Amino acid sequence: MKEIKIPELAESITEGTIAEWLVKPGDKVEQGDPVVELETDKVNVEVNSDYAGVIVEVLAEEGDDVSVGDSIAKLDENAEAGSVSSEPTAAASEEKSEAPAKEEAPAKVESQEEVSSSEDSDVVASPAARKLARELNIDLSKVKAQDPLGRVRPEDVEAANKAAQSASSAPKAEAQTEQSFEKPVTVEKMSRRRQTIAKRLVEAQHNAAMLTTFNEVDMTAVMNLRKERQENFVAKNDIKLGFMSFFTKASVAALKEFPLLNAEISDKDLIIKEYYDIGIAVSAPGGLVVPVVRDADKLGFAGIEHEIAELGSKAQENKLGLDELSGGSFTITNGGIFGSMLSTPILNAPQVGILGMHNIVKRAVVMPDDTIAVRPMMYLALSYDHRIVDGKEAVQFLVRVKEMLEDPYDLLLQG
Repeated sequence: MKEIKIPELAESITEGTIAEWLVKPGDKVEQGDPVVELETDKVNVEVNSDYAGVIVEVLAEEGDDVSVGDSIAKLDENAEAGSVSSEPTAAASEEKSEAPAKEEAPAKVESQEEVSSSEDSDVVASPAARKLARELNIDLSKVKAQDPLGRVRPEDVEAANKAAQSASSAPKAEAQTEQSFEKPVTVEKMSRRRQTIAKRLVEAQHNAAMLTTFNEVDMTAVMNLRKERQENFVAKNDIKLGFMSFFTKASVAALKEFPLLNAEISDKDLIIKEYYDIGIAVSAPGGLVVPVVRDADKLGFAGIEHEIAELGSKAQENKLGLDELSGGSFTITNGGIFGSMLSTPILNAPQVGILGMHNIVKRAVVMPDDTIAVRPMMYLALSYDHRIVDGKEAVQFLVRVKEMLEDPYDLLLQG
């Protein structure tokens, strides 16, 4: 008999939650076959069998938390497929063991009664106290006597009974208070990933001096350029020219001018990164994830669009690898795709900067010649860690992004 155990997952991940069993007792598996899908803090991973054989018993149910090294199933290398009942072996063995236990129960009860009676007989108590103790089912040996000579009286029995009732009713009252709702509700357990997201967002707000600055950008030039180049771009690169590549390229260029926004704090040191791994926040079925476009400064518009498309597709299918989510020096989040007009994005710790995009809305704008024109406008938000980034740098960074987006031809020329 072999055991299937949770393997080492990653340096920072030591536990997970059983999301879905891919096999059941009686199924035959080959070495390397996936047997269970495990939800971790960052991604869902499949656990493979190290052996070939038949699944005999499942030791952890869907929704159970497991740690690295835990046994989650048993496998018989010599059994034939279908030879094992689909019911968990553990449950069957429990039923068998329960039968004799029930038969022996009366004998155990009699034994306990005899012991209790023997102990009561050794207690010095008044007849009234003994009678009351029998009626209330109170063990006289556990009653504290107030009499200096140790004689148990009826009032001592009553006090012991009240104490026992208080002890048993207190937890129930507390539980009822916690679960008491005046109107219908649905209570759902938070997924491991949602718990992690919640914990990290709160930590980011508690640990950083977070501040947000805003600006707006006229998207006319970008939209005209996309319309002008879209057909040729698709024909050449087999992907559409989207907005994210413009914002990624503009952010990288601005980060080179204001490097503290591409840094992080380590104790009393600043780690200023000389690479540009840009995280792109994605809303996935299991919660928010931030896959990373590596070396974005070395990619052209087509390369960035391909990377974002591939990472987004993996996020929707829960197929992102841990290496695709780790690291990152700066993050971009686009709430505009959901209709957000304005927001204050929360830092993706330990990063010290995050750029928030919003929806494009046609608004009346006063032009340089004092005429009024209808332009497609977008609000931009930059949240930053004020511990190392001053307001001047943050504002200038956002202004630089705005300038490049309003004159995007320079970005195209830079590649």
